[in-house]
Amino acid sequence: MAQIGIFVGTVYGNALLTAEEVESVLTEQGHQVTLFEDGNLEQWQVYAERVILIITSTTGQGGLPGNILPLFQQVKDKLGHQSALRYGVIALGDSSYDTFCGAGHAFDVLLQEQGATLVGDLLEIDAMKYPKPEIPACRWAAQWGVLL
Repeated sequence: MAQIGIFVGTVYGNALLTAEEVESVLTEQGHQVTLFEDGNLEQWQVYAERVILIITSTTGQGGLPGNILPLFQQVKDKLGHQSALRYGVIALGDSSYDTFCGAGHAFDVLLQEQGATLVGDLLEIDAMKYPKPEIPACRWAAQWGVLL
């Protein structure tokens, strides 16, 4: 089974609640999972040759939540090629905004540029359709965990 670090970007707590539910699904599958609400570069690097799952909401301006923005900048500025990294992304957003799921897509683009491998598909969860984002996230996680 895989060792998975879940890094959470949250503004109002929905992404954190979703991450906690996803953590339970993956743990039940036998994976070793650690959740980081305020993850830092040192913690990220522990999982650089393992698996990282990013679960992040998007601010109204399309940006990254304040608790994950420093990590994003450090990964961008201080890390180069991450070819050993396998990752997944669950992006929470609101389709009434032009920048729908922008934070999750920003992480995906960055990691693709750094040579990391996306496992499965990026999951977009629209708050307009899913007031409880943990429901589609857990369905996705159950399938994603099998791919590992």
